[in-house]
Amino acid sequence: MRLTRKRLCSFLIALYCLFSLYAAYHVFFGGRRRMPAPSLRGLRKGAVPARERRGRAEQSTLRSEEWNPWEGDDKNEQQQRLKTSLQIVNKSTKGKTDFHVQIWGKAAIGLYLWEHIFEGLLEPTDVTAQWREGNSVVGRTHYSFITGPAVVPGYFSVDVNNVILILNGREKAKVFYATQWLLYAQNLVQTQKLQHLSVVLLGNEHCNNEWINQFLKRNGGSVELLFVVYDSPWINDMDVFQWPLGVATYRNFPVVEASWSMLHNERPYLCNFFGTVYENSSRQVLMNILKQDGNDKLCWVSAREQWQPQETNESLKNYQDALLQSDLTLCPAGVNTECYRIYEACSYGSIPVVEDVMTSGCYGNTSVYYNAPLQLLKSMNAPFIFIKNWKELPAILEKEKTIILQEKIQRRKRLLHWYQHFKTELKMRFTNILENSFLRNNKG
Repeated sequence: MRLTRKRLCSFLIALYCLFSLYAAYHVFFGGRRRMPAPSLRGLRKGAVPARERRGRAEQSTLRSEEWNPWEGDDKNEQQQRLKTSLQIVNKSTKGKTDFHVQIWGKAAIGLYLWEHIFEGLLEPTDVTAQWREGNSVVGRTHYSFITGPAVVPGYFSVDVNNVILILNGREKAKVFYATQWLLYAQNLVQTQKLQHLSVVLLGNEHCNNEWINQFLKRNGGSVELLFVVYDSPWINDMDVFQWPLGVATYRNFPVVEASWSMLHNERPYLCNFFGTVYENSSRQVLMNILKQDGNDKLCWVSAREQWQPQETNESLKNYQDALLQSDLTLCPAGVNTECYRIYEACSYGSIPVVEDVMTSGCYGNTSVYYNAPLQLLKSMNAPFIFIKNWKELPAILEKEKTIILQEKIQRRKRLLHWYQHFKTELKMRFTNILENSFLRNNKG
């Protein structure tokens, strides 16, 4: 009898131990979820770790390229733009994304494309980060975007077939840097690591872009499509397309969200002009006209004699305040008629008054493009005030004094609506051009 009780007790103790071990296993191991694999976001497996990649990039000879992206918006604004970008899907494709394109942003105009036109976000949000990236879907196309000083030829993995390279070709030093990127990308195409290559180029203000000619596919190179800033004579809407200059992201000009006060508040200034006044230029004429009849007291004017590539926090704030508090923004021509100021004024609902004249810059084939200069803006019916001579300004300002606030509110709404439509239309055109060209070539 005692032996039976001992066996029973031993059995119960053993059973209790087994149950305890089973429970412990589920508590400490069974509930553990598998961690998701890190997102590659267009990068190959086995890509160089971020710290190592950044360290190598810092040793590269290309690290000296200046990089000055704009200051980030607050989290709420970023989340709203993310929500907007995720909703942009071409209805005809019912959200199907079967075409992947990676954008390599190696010029500040890349930030205008990604953050202003595509309304995309970048991670990390720290603008000083060596490596930033983002994703967006437009129509059938899934875009990934990488940018920052650590994006260096040969120091990141390439796991895409289609690449858009954004470059600065405005001056000699930038052309040298851009050429190194094109040679690298062309080698990827020739070794079949890339299938399609296109370029968005901040061209020379005189349209002296001959250096890139050798890289165009029609001349034996690998660049199938070229999107170029300014009214280049090369623009044919077949393999060369015009791209807008946009805002000065290199001077930290931000994405601006429209507000009730921006639309409805009375603005204390009739106009504004912030800029460099060059000797013997139309800008000198403008300054003299503003001084007539005390018009300079009705406008916020800040002129300087020497161009400054960077803004201080104070000067940027003053400039943004001037745009926000002025009904009109005066946009005199520089080397080229197109200037950042036009797009920055649109961001704040301040009507651009544009000097619509031919300068020493390039303006395409005027026999073909009757609306040159600024043919892209004119073709999309920009609601600007175009003038041929600043002597027209006093009459414009006199008329402005008679316009009631309600009319100005409606005018601001039209401008902001047009600018949003302009950016959305560019995004869709850009995507359609890529899809039609790249996918057609794939079938061929």
